[in-house]
Amino acid sequence: MSLDVEGPLPDRSDSALLVRDEQGRYRPATVDQILNAARRAIDQKLQRGASLNSSQAVKDYLQAKLGGFEHEVFSALFLDGQYRLIEYVEMFRGTIDVASVYPREVVKEALRLNTASVIFSHNHPSGSPEPSPADLALTRQLSTALATIDVRVLDHVIVAGAATLSFAELGLL
Repeated sequence: MSLDVEGPLPDRSDSALLVRDEQGRYRPATVDQILNAARRAIDQKLQRGASLNSSQAVKDYLQAKLGGFEHEVFSALFLDGQYRLIEYVEMFRGTIDVASVYPREVVKEALRLNTASVIFSHNHPSGSPEPSPADLALTRQLSTALATIDVRVLDHVIVAGAATLSFAELGLL
């Protein structure tokens, strides 16, 4: 099934988004289909080499990527020396309230991508963007590990539904 807005649409008086099934019929899209389509659209909009020059642009991007998950996802935006996107990587997936993060794997990915800086992000399915003590400790641990290979941690953004929290904006880095 694909999200398709072209072609003849059924006569509908509401404004529901529609998907076309394998037989060519249009049906109302589910929330998951809409979120998956939004993730694909944001990936097309922000591709390798895109400049991430504002914290709001970063938060908007990460909110679109992580906002709808019902489980924790820890991700990283790997950037070059001019803060351009090299790659967005979902590094670890967890349960509804925790994701195990392994600094060794983050360092390996940073080296593989030859990154100069990184922005971390994870979601809080609970809806509260407040960082836990574990979030703060993990960010310090990752910053220390990456500093040994000259990779700078620019931010850690928590996405909680429509809310975001930036460690950098709060002076937590």
